[in-house]
Amino acid sequence: MIRTPWRRREEPLDHAELRRLLPAPGDPELSSDRLRGLEEHLMTEIRNRTPDIAPDIAPDPLAGPPPAGAPAGDRASRPGRRSGRRPVLVGVGVAAALALAAAGVASLAGGPGGSGGSENPGRVAAPPAGAVPAPVVQVVRGSTAGLAGAVADISGAAARAELPEPGPGQFLYIRSEVSGLVSWEGSDGKNRSYVDKIHPREVWMSPDGAKGWLLEPHGKGTGRGGITLDDPEGGERTLNSPSHAYLKTLPTDPSLLLEKIYDETRGMGNGPDQQAFGTIGDLLREQVVPPKLAAGLYRAAARIPGVVLVDDSVDAAGRHGIAIARTDESDGSRTEWIFDRETFAYLGERTVQTRDAEGIRAGTVRGHTAVTGRAVVDALKQRPAGSAPGGDRAGAPAAPSAGT
Repeated sequence: MIRTPWRRREEPLDHAELRRLLPAPGDPELSSDRLRGLEEHLMTEIRNRTPDIAPDIAPDPLAGPPPAGAPAGDRASRPGRRSGRRPVLVGVGVAAALALAAAGVASLAGGPGGSGGSENPGRVAAPPAGAVPAPVVQVVRGSTAGLAGAVADISGAAARAELPEPGPGQFLYIRSEVSGLVSWEGSDGKNRSYVDKIHPREVWMSPDGAKGWLLEPHGKGTGRGGITLDDPEGGERTLNSPSHAYLKTLPTDPSLLLEKIYDETRGMGNGPDQQAFGTIGDLLREQVVPPKLAAGLYRAAARIPGVVLVDDSVDAAGRHGIAIARTDESDGSRTEWIFDRETFAYLGERTVQTRDAEGIRAGTVRGHTAVTGRAVVDALKQRPAGSAPGGDRAGAPAAPSAGT
């Protein structure tokens, strides 16, 4: 048999014809959940490529000797690069969030060129500083049985709650204990699941959202003195960037709330139901939600397909309670809102991996929070009487406001 040698196609490609046959490229808008996920991945990649220098004033071994004739001050040891992670930003202005993200990238990368000295980019000999192995728990199966009764109790407690109401010139203060997932690829190329050590987080916000302050020193993303959350441009308030004043304008009827949430988050996240559940959780996590609105949000969440009741969950302060939960079908992570069994007060939130996925084993606690105080104060960075400083964990968590 005579084989005909293969020859490159002689006639030119008809690009116009190809464009006609192929569908037009889309212009997707990434959801807030997807943006957060991409940013977490970016932070992890940068952190894995940047060697940690523990002391704040450690000399930079790559800096080299100072030029001849340089002033004495230039010959002193220069601060080494600091590693860090992106802090969770809930209910803050868009401008402040973008500024913090940009600052985090710059500090992690150590300026143009990054570390540049790693023989195995993306692999480090030790996990990031301040990280500990992620806890692994038994995944408690959720059920719709008892969900309606639990939500009735929770929403009733929320509606009766007596919450602080800020006056002119005052600020809302929320204190939490937090911990989040830190991905790490070991020297053997295998993924490990680590989390930040549980640490305090304090937020101050003006009712209109124009002024604010975030202090999370152990999270390394804000520095010891914290960062501003001011929004001088007065960005538009939405479900994804709320203020206390904005929350007071929302309807309290569950049906109207759910309709608004689905409408304003259409096309975002990993499906409309998961995005709706996540949006409600964001509104509740780090805000002082008006009582009737909180009650309406809980009743609205119970109508979202896939929402279940979990008999036992644990917040970042070690407090047990029941949970309203939903699993993200895309990655198997289940978000649980935790409530006190007796008072039905909101305690915090936990995210648990329900199946092996993306190198994370089932039962891994991807993150958890515990709200330990809500109050109204007269100035930014002012703490309510008896509150522990942000740099120190309180000996005993303060009781959270009921229902929120």
